[in-house]
This record gives sequence, structure tokens and C-alpha cells, in this order.
Amino acid sequence: MFTTRNTSFIKRTELADDQICAVAPSVFAVAPQADVSERYAFVPTAQVVSKLREAGWSPVEASQQLVRLDDRRGFQKHLLRFQRRDVQAVVGEYTPELVLLNSHDRSSAYQLQAGLFRFVCGNGMIVSDSTFERVSIRHSGFTPDEVIEASFKLLDGLPAITSRVETFKNRQLNSTELETFAGAALRLRFDDVSQAPINANKLLDSRRWEDKGDDLWHVFNRVQENLLRGGQRDFSRRRQDGRRFPRTRAIAGLDQNIRLNRELWNLAERVANYEVITLAE
Repeated sequence: MFTTRNTSFIKRTELADDQICAVAPSVFAVAPQADVSERYAFVPTAQVVSKLREAGWSPVEASQQLVRLDDRRGFQKHLLRFQRRDVQAVVGEYTPELVLLNSHDRSSAYQLQAGLFRFVCGNGMIVSDSTFERVSIRHSGFTPDEVIEASFKLLDGLPAITSRVETFKNRQLNSTELETFAGAALRLRFDDVSQAPINANKLLDSRRWEDKGDDLWHVFNRVQENLLRGGQRDFSRRRQDGRRFPRTRAIAGLDQNIRLNRELWNLAERVANYEVITLAE
């Protein structure tokens, strides 16, 4: 992702192919991994990117999965985020995005999902399937045009996503709900919260004045950034041997980032619907 900062405002610019290749070379694989099935229909992601550009989608962010095996390197799972060229950035607001996930090593089908990008702090979030149905296209006899068709299906669903954001903004959380939401969010990342380096209430900390507020939208964004970007330290917590925990680490893994984004949005959906959330889940 290439950004330009002005105070806390982040503007995303369209990435050229060489910029995408620098961070996610697997997008430009010219063949699938050697041992894929004969039924595997290889359609390079770069070809889909080109088609999406023609359809008015600008690639603005790219990443790929970290792999240890050499035979997967260059074919691994990769993620691209696209914005419509006709969308103008508004300070303090958000814009819907198209999130494209694919691989050339059988680890992922072509997947399209709605995303949101905030023009305040650079948060990129993924909307859960409960708000927008994910489109998955298997690697067997499909064409890039199917991905383009799916991208416009996403556009048709954007009003529903915008409506949910407004619902989040209008849902005020009391102190008990704040504590429960943060506690449930912490469990999404740490299986054993007793061994987590921070208490759940640290996820509610605001890094900038724009994120202050107890409505669900602002709380969701604070928790999401703290959960995914890390960098927090809780001086009230110590290990069993008495040493302090280090700062929380940023999420580097592509799969974990996607999972946490989706599950956190789903959690917010449940809170918006006044479902009872318990820390025993």
C-alpha cells in the first residue's frame, strides 16, 4: 500500500503493476504450482487485475502469504484491495472496497468480498458474510469475466453495507457492553486470555482523537486497530515468572488477518443486533 499522509488523513493511490509485484510477486505467476491437478484451470491473477482496471476498479493495496516451502514460493495466497476510481476520499469517512483473494497453489479459490477503508487511520476492514455474501470461484473452467460480474454484484450490495455502518454509529454502548465487546474481541486473537499480554480494556484505547466515542462504530475501529496492529503494552500484567509482557505484535499472517477482520465484524454485527455476548463463548 502506498499512502500520502496529511495530518491523520491517508489517501490511497492506484498501484502500478511493478509496485504490486514488489510486494506480492505471486500475483504475476505465469503458471500454477507444478503438482496441481489437470482439472485446475489456471487464470493468472494479473489478468484479473487488468480486467478489473478496465471495469473501473483501482488496485490500492497488495500483500501475499508468508511461506516456508520453496515449491510454494511465487504461487502462494495473495490479497488485493480495489477501490472505484469514481469514489472521492472524504476526511473522516470510509469507502467500500473490493477484496480479492487467490492463489496458484490450490490453497485458495478466487474469492471476492466487500471491504471498507477508513480515510482517517488507514484501517482496512473486511465485511463478514452476514452482511455481504462472499463470492468464491473455483479453479475449474472459469473465465476472468466471472470475477468482473461478481465485482458488480458487490456494488449492488453496497447500500446494505453502508446501512450497517450507520447502524453501528447509532448504537451506543454502556460500560458493561464496552467491557464485553473488548473481552470477546481479545478471545478472537488469544485462545487463553489469561496468558494474553494485555487486558481486554487496552483494546478500547484510542490512538487519535477521531476515534474517541462509545458508539459501536468508533469502538469497533479502535478495537480492530489495536487487535491487528499491535504495539500495545500493559504494565499491569506480568508473566508467571514475574517478568512483564512485551508489546503486542502486529498480525503478519494473511490468513489470520482475514479471519480476525471477518470475525470482529461479525461480533460487531451481533452487538448491533442486541444479541447477548458472553465471555464463555
